[in-house]
Amino acid sequence: MTKEANIVNSASQAAVEPPAAPRKRGRPVGDREARSGELVAAARAVIAQEGYSGATLRKVAEQAGATTGAVSYYFENKEAFVLAVAESLFDEFDAWLRAHGEACDPRSLCDSLLSWTTRGGSEAWLVCLQLLVGARGDAALAAVIARRNASFMANLTKLLRQGQQDGLIRNDFPADVLADQLSAMADGWALTYPLEPERFGHGRMRHLADSAAAMLAPPAALRPAKPRRRPGRRHPPG
Repeated sequence: MTKEANIVNSASQAAVEPPAAPRKRGRPVGDREARSGELVAAARAVIAQEGYSGATLRKVAEQAGATTGAVSYYFENKEAFVLAVAESLFDEFDAWLRAHGEACDPRSLCDSLLSWTTRGGSEAWLVCLQLLVGARGDAALAAVIARRNASFMANLTKLLRQGQQDGLIRNDFPADVLADQLSAMADGWALTYPLEPERFGHGRMRHLADSAAAMLAPPAALRPAKPRRRPGRRHPPG
């Protein structure tokens, strides 16, 4: 085959075969998501320990055992990882609420809420407190917190309203008021527990959950009356 024929044949093959796709730069998606989650967890720990103002890319990198450059690969700046932390916290709140489905038994709701708010040394609520402080001067963070909290409270209200319709939750107060009260109690438990964990021992958690459940349950005067048992006929002694 002549040189000219080789050139023509090569050109024909190039026209038929599609060009190879360019290689994508960066980490694989799965690895990126896993590593991003690890860095968000490190950022949460730093914010809980150092506060909003003390959290930096360098401290997050030290907490995660990574370089600052590796952290900035995922989060361009402090504002980016702070927003990611806020989103992750509300993802947890939403997951807790979804776990209840449409069932709204006061006792199980308060049991799980108290257990959840005090697990892990209540780190989630410490982070929330720091983010609320930082949100006063961070408009983007304030917007995320307002949006996600409004969604969470709307879903909690919906759950309690369903409980009212089922006769499990008191209906002499609006469901949104009960949702605010329940949320405020959870905040108080979570913020007190890291400071005085001993106060939550010796059966106190049981009493706290019981009292919260009693607050949500219908008052005795509003509960459906139980059918009275008809006394059986007495037979004279034989």
